[in-house]
Amino acid sequence: MPTSPPLGRYLHGHHDSVLRSHRWRTVENSAAYLLPKLRIDATVLDAGCGPGTISVGLAERVPEGSVVAIDTAEGIVTASAVQAATEGQANLRFAVGDVYRLDFGDASFDVVHAHQVLQHLSDPVAALVEMRRVCRPGGVVAARDGDFGAMFWYPSSDVMSEWRDLYCSVARSTGGEPEAGRHLASWARSAGFSEIETSVSVWCFATTEERLWWGNLWAERITASRFAEQAIGARLAQRADLDRLAEGWRRWIADEDGMFAVVHGEILCSV
Repeated sequence: MPTSPPLGRYLHGHHDSVLRSHRWRTVENSAAYLLPKLRIDATVLDAGCGPGTISVGLAERVPEGSVVAIDTAEGIVTASAVQAATEGQANLRFAVGDVYRLDFGDASFDVVHAHQVLQHLSDPVAALVEMRRVCRPGGVVAARDGDFGAMFWYPSSDVMSEWRDLYCSVARSTGGEPEAGRHLASWARSAGFSEIETSVSVWCFATTEERLWWGNLWAERITASRFAEQAIGARLAQRADLDRLAEGWRRWIADEDGMFAVVHGEILCSV
């Protein structure tokens, strides 16, 4: 039996600065491209669900269907299941799972979805092949990933550019692809899909409240999350470098004309 590619360590880890960002995500702001494909009786697999906020939204959109949400982190899965139970989402269940080796039979789901997952994998094509395996004929495999190389901000800042370069270097040192958004269609075609719809969408953070939230998340993530451990461990940065980059984010927050655009690639692949 072939072995799965290594999952590796998730670049960001599960520090609160990371989870606060993940809990902000909804089907409306993170999976709008998929919503027209959801029937009310669809069966959905949400791979790499994190805190499950998108999963809950998907379950709400398929009231006569069901959603299974999986993640590799057992603690996150447990917390997500508890939160979903408090919200009374009976057609949603959570489980620990490996996107390279999904614990489901062939053609088990109408929709297989992954948000911000493929960019962290050493073999995203293998993951898409497995996602395709568990999707029924006539169904759809959907993926959305950020593209750090396409992100932009104002005002111009050498420190912010240095942050992006460091992020990309650290991500690649763990086997990921930080410019995944532009690769999605190519990866999907390599995985055997022939009918692929490609789109792009953007998160924009520009108001005072948005800058405070987004900028402080990153200032904290740079210095306190697993990203900091990876950067220092790979000898790509020292603690003083990370502190300086975090201060660059805080300067961006303070500029009333500041904005940050997070660009995402999206694919809908027919099975």
